[in-house]
Amino acid sequence: MSSENEVREMTIEGLRSQYRDGTLTPAQVVAEIVARAVAEREMNVWITPPDMTFVQPYLDRLTSLRMEEAPLWGIPFAVKDNIDVAGLPTTAACAEYAYVPEEHASVVERLVAAGAIPVGKTNLDQFATGLVGVRSPYGDTHNALRPELISGGSSSGSAVAVARGLAAFALGTDTAGSGRVPAALNGLVGYKPSLGAWPTRGVVPACASLDCVTVFAQSLDDALTVDAVVRGLDERDPWSRLVDRGASLLPTRIFLPDGPLAFYGPYAGAYRAAWERAAREWVSLADAAGIPVEYVDVSLFARAAAILYEGPWVAERWAALGGFVEGNPGVTYPVTEKILRGGAAEEYSAASVFRAMHELQRYKLEARRLLRGAVLVMPTCGGTWTRAEVLADPIATNREMGRYTNHCNLLDLAAVAIPAGEAAARTPFGVTLFGLGDEEAVVCGAAALYAGVGVGHAAKRGSAAEPELTSARTADVDMLPAPAPVPTTLVAVCGLHMRGYPLEPQMLSCGARFIREDETAATYSLVKLPTTPAKPGLVKRESGGAAIRLEVWEMPLVAFGGFVAAIPAPLGIGKVELRDGTEVPGFVCEAYAAAGAEDVTALRGWRSVVPV
Repeated sequence: MSSENEVREMTIEGLRSQYRDGTLTPAQVVAEIVARAVAEREMNVWITPPDMTFVQPYLDRLTSLRMEEAPLWGIPFAVKDNIDVAGLPTTAACAEYAYVPEEHASVVERLVAAGAIPVGKTNLDQFATGLVGVRSPYGDTHNALRPELISGGSSSGSAVAVARGLAAFALGTDTAGSGRVPAALNGLVGYKPSLGAWPTRGVVPACASLDCVTVFAQSLDDALTVDAVVRGLDERDPWSRLVDRGASLLPTRIFLPDGPLAFYGPYAGAYRAAWERAAREWVSLADAAGIPVEYVDVSLFARAAAILYEGPWVAERWAALGGFVEGNPGVTYPVTEKILRGGAAEEYSAASVFRAMHELQRYKLEARRLLRGAVLVMPTCGGTWTRAEVLADPIATNREMGRYTNHCNLLDLAAVAIPAGEAAARTPFGVTLFGLGDEEAVVCGAAALYAGVGVGHAAKRGSAAEPELTSARTADVDMLPAPAPVPTTLVAVCGLHMRGYPLEPQMLSCGARFIREDETAATYSLVKLPTTPAKPGLVKRESGGAAIRLEVWEMPLVAFGGFVAAIPAPLGIGKVELRDGTEVPGFVCEAYAAAGAEDVTALRGWRSVVPV
């Protein structure tokens, strides 16, 4: 078992690699998670902790799924306890509120369909009201690295579960920063998609018009693998909308705050130094990549943030939960009840709501004009606190934690919180990249650039041990080398990996992007293999044949080998000749299997054989 300060990472690709080579099984992983959860129960990570009895049916289900067709096969994940998991209580950290849902929340349903295993429900600031992780009757969630410090909230248990190696990833929610603050305080990536990009059906609302489901992971790659599975319209969810993330793109500009920022708490000085170091690194990296850096007035974002908790939006929380609070006097956590009741203040009239909406609309317009094609980099947090300090002054300390986060959802921005070294020993520091809600690709591209290993492979960077650069040397910082272009290959796909078909998530999880529709040379036959589900077989003929419609994708070479290795016989990857005479790697079928299969060449493409 791990010691108090030892953290053992668990990643999606790391587990899948061990599953493929037979050195590990999902059952072994879950058993270890159960044991670790018991050993670390005093950290107050869980409300419904991992248990083999609950998890076993999900393990049994893996026998009916092929790993190569399920991008999250056997991957354990944790779920914030305001998100429904069928058969487990949803408490929102209030036992009197609890109910047992009959079906999964949309996001959980999609993850389970992709082979992921929900292992338990995590602790949170009650009703997702707080950014500190100490507002729960189930106990304060301890920071993953320094238990005397706060974990951040409200998605406290979810972040710590990933940071302590109790899950490969975890679902949180984010209304004002709850999917980003805990990521920063525990050294993780926190991915917050655009409003509505991930369905919120099956989530206890905080502010329904602003709520997002989020993911905590050890890397941007893992976060985007999850995103590829859960993103998409849910026609049963009134807040759901179709938002295409697209392939990662570099920003046209990088914005940094103009002028000094405010820092707070016992580590304010260390956080300031960590931010200055990170800002210099961004300048160097942007210069090396040829991206202009501009310093901008960020008061716009502060003005927008003030609307959330200093304006009538607090009434939306009361609209969702006021009936429960009024009907169950004395059961709500005291600080939480005080905040919720603030939404019932007489000053928040219908007229005040519309005034705030109109004001916010002007801020949105300013933000769109500023951020088009660009990202804004800011500290995720301006400091941290001990748990004792927050309990002694719960309102002011919590307010400070949202200083650089509260504006995000109000302005319909996408964001990713990424590690940026340490402010002090075992005290992670992080920055958040903000971009427009319809430009998540730019946010992801900037995050990958900061990792220094190319688009699609974000990793942790920096440490408190790095030498400090004095202000006199700032202008002479050695330029970081420009990240090398990511080697890629084209891949021709003619069946279940095409857009809209069940295996498209495999392409996306490999970092592949759709390039174009195309056709083979007129020398191929297409057969329908007798598998479940039916699969196409593409066979080149010595004479005759037809042009078969297909799609051409581009895939990073680093992912191509694993992708090819996972393809089951009789299919494989060979060279496919396209109508213009060029040859690209693509799906082909062994002749022995095609001999006994139904010939569907006359239909000229899989979409005519098995329509989506």
